[in-house]
Amino acid sequence: MPVAAASTRKATNITLSADVLAEAKALGINISRACDEYLRGLVKAERERQWRENNQAAIAAYNARVERQGVFSDGLRAF
Repeated sequence: MPVAAASTRKATNITLSADVLAEAKALGINISRACDEYLRGLVKAERERQWRENNQAAIAAYNARVERQGVFSDGLRAF
C-alpha cells in the first residue's frame, strides 16, 4: 500500500514521555512533524525487511546462479 501524500494529514492521539515532550517543546521541535518523519522511517524499514523476507528464496536462487554462471557483462567490464 503506498504511503499517503505528505499533505494528507489525520489527527491522532499518542502518549509520550512527559519529560521528553517538555524538552522537545522547549527546543522548538515540531512534535507532529518529528513523529511523522520517524514513523515514515520505521514504516519504510519494515516494508524493506518484509520484502527481503518475502523474496529471500528468489534472491538466494539469483545469487547462486550468478555464482555459477556469472553475469552477462563479465567479459565486457574493464575494471
